[in-house]
This record gives sequence, C-alpha cells and structure tokens, in this order.
Amino acid sequence: MKRFLKHIPVKLWAILCIAVLFTFFSNDFGLVDIQKTALVLAAGIDRTEDEFALTAQIAVPKGSDRTTGGTSSVEIEGRGATVSDCLADLYAKTGWVPKLVFCDLLVLGETAVQRDVFDCLDYFLRNEYIPDSCLLATCEGSAGELLSSASAIDDTSALALEKLFSDAAQKSGWVMTTTLREFAIGYFGESRSGYMPYVRAQAQEGSQEQGGQSGGQGDAQPSQQEQKIYSAQETAVFSGGRQVALLTPEETFAFSLLEGNIYAGTFTAAGKTYVVLRDSGSVDVSTADAPAISLGVTCKVQLYGESETVPPEELAKGALSPEEERFLSDLLASHVRSLWDTCAGAECDLLFFRRSLWRASPAAYGKWKDLPLASVTVRISARAEGLK
Repeated sequence: MKRFLKHIPVKLWAILCIAVLFTFFSNDFGLVDIQKTALVLAAGIDRTEDEFALTAQIAVPKGSDRTTGGTSSVEIEGRGATVSDCLADLYAKTGWVPKLVFCDLLVLGETAVQRDVFDCLDYFLRNEYIPDSCLLATCEGSAGELLSSASAIDDTSALALEKLFSDAAQKSGWVMTTTLREFAIGYFGESRSGYMPYVRAQAQEGSQEQGGQSGGQGDAQPSQQEQKIYSAQETAVFSGGRQVALLTPEETFAFSLLEGNIYAGTFTAAGKTYVVLRDSGSVDVSTADAPAISLGVTCKVQLYGESETVPPEELAKGALSPEEERFLSDLLASHVRSLWDTCAGAECDLLFFRRSLWRASPAAYGKWKDLPLASVTVRISARAEGLK
C-alpha cells in the first residue's frame, strides 16, 4: 500500500485538493442555503370544493443581535388542486424552496376532515423528506387561521401547539396524540379507523385586538393581533379517513386509561381531586359463540386535594375509603362505556376490534367483519384502588 501511494503523481493530489476546496467554497457540501429555502415548521390544510389551501408556517430569524435573537415565523398560503400544487404555488409566490424536513406538525381544518383526509395526507407519506413521526391534529374552524394566530405563550403558534402534545401532556390523560405513521397504520388496516387531537383556540383574557390606524396621518400604529391560548382535551375520531365523532374530555381520559398512558394524571369527582399513580388498560376480543370485546381498566388512585380542611396525617396519606373506591370505579366504568357508545354509534373502530378479530382468527374475521359495532357484545370492568 505504501509503495502504491508513493507512485501516485503529485498532479493527482493537486487536482483532488482543488476539487475539495471548490466543493467546500461553492456548495457547502450540499448544506441548506438558508437564503433560498423556506424551513416549514408546521402546515395547515383547508379545502374548498375544488382545491386545497395549504398554509405553511415558515421559520424566520427574529433578530441579528443578542437581545432580539430567537425564532419567529411567517405564514404563507398556497392553493392548488393537490397538496403538491400548493407547495409549487408557495415557491412561485416566494422564490423559496419549501423544505419539510423540519415540519413536525400537520393541522387539518374542519373542511379537510369532512372527506377522506388521505387525499391530502398521501403527499406527506410519499415525500421522503418529511418525517412520518410528525404530529397530526385537527381543529375548530380553519387550520390556516389557527397557524396564523398569535400565541400568548410562544413566539410561534406551531411551537405553542406542540407543547400541548408533550410527553407530560400525554401522561396527564387529557390529550391523545397521534403521528402520521400511526394514523396511516390505522387507516390502511382492517379497522380503517384512527383519531387526532382536536384543537380549539380562545382569546387570552386581557388581550386586545387593535386594528387599523390611530391618530392623524403619519401616526399609523402597527396592528396588535389578539393573542390566543390553545386546548386539545377533545379527540376527533375517524372512520375511512373521515371525521365521524368528537370525544369529550372524559371519553378522551377513558381512552388514555385503556391505552395505559396515564401517569400522575389528575381528575376531579364529587368536589375532590384524585391522581392516577399507576394505570393498566386492556382490550380483549373473543370469538367463542359470537364476537365480544372486553374493556378493562385498573389503576392506583390517591386523593390529591379536596375543598374541606382535613388533619395533616390524613392529608399526607391521601387514602381512599372503600366507598370512594367503588364510586371511582363506577365513574371510570361509565366513562369507558360512554367512549364505546360514541365510537360504536359512529361506526368508528377506534379500539381496533376488527384488527384484533383478524389476528385472533382470520376465519372469524371473514365471518364477522361486517357486523355493526353497536351489535358487538361489550364487557366493561374498571377498578380504582387506593394505596394500601
């Protein structure tokens, strides 16, 4: 090897060095040119009868010095017959190439979820540059207006929305999150069902909307957009890619219990607040005589707060009486029942009954796959246990 290297002409080394230097100073080894690229943080999709409207939230520098540094955003809308056409429209309007590699959130407006959402989501599945781990959500009203709203807690609405879907929020039990990959698996599976968190925006108390100009000519004041806060305690459920029902916060909490997601999540009942310290949920399908589904929840619960004053020794224990355990068990069972009734009434196989049926027995699946969910026998058990 050393002998071979000694015989390499010096001119060849010189050519290689020149090529490397040329690549470095002319192309930055293929790194993104920030001057020519739109880094999309989130995308909102709405639709009309004949076209899509895609609102891209694009990251822009907030300032060039240390005191004004950070990340801000600008929202630009593109329209077209397909999502791809919308992105081409964005490029034509701005001259920036839309880059989706940093897009962590897709929001679908009310008009987009009234039909099969995969006529717009399929582009993101085909695009190799957008991660299939990006979050999905739907919202009240327009997705474009939601992304264009001013958040009361962050510089950009996308970052504020992503805080709603943090690990801590999921463990609370009041928010159910999903990704593009998870939603696609449910959509293309035997159950053809899925869900997304449902986002609502409301004005921050105390914020004011100042529009137009004030004073005489030359005294124009920049408009101050009304600040919003967001919530996502409801869950939109889908069948065949179309939204068919909306789960209440209590039904969302029951869904979290069945998924076994809750850790240190709190809920209030009869004027007292309880914390779930341990959660175990199960969904089982049997095909003995007729298909049946069993929904089970078992959790360790501790008293967390109450409106009445109690002695310090009882306050520290947070123990539950047998009557409280029965009351909470019945309450959680009623939430699970309500969850099943809502999904079965909308023919949404949110708990993947048909998928479980197929995995248990392909023959039974072929026989019972078209059985309405409302006709399936359901057995519900819930047990809330205090600390011993």
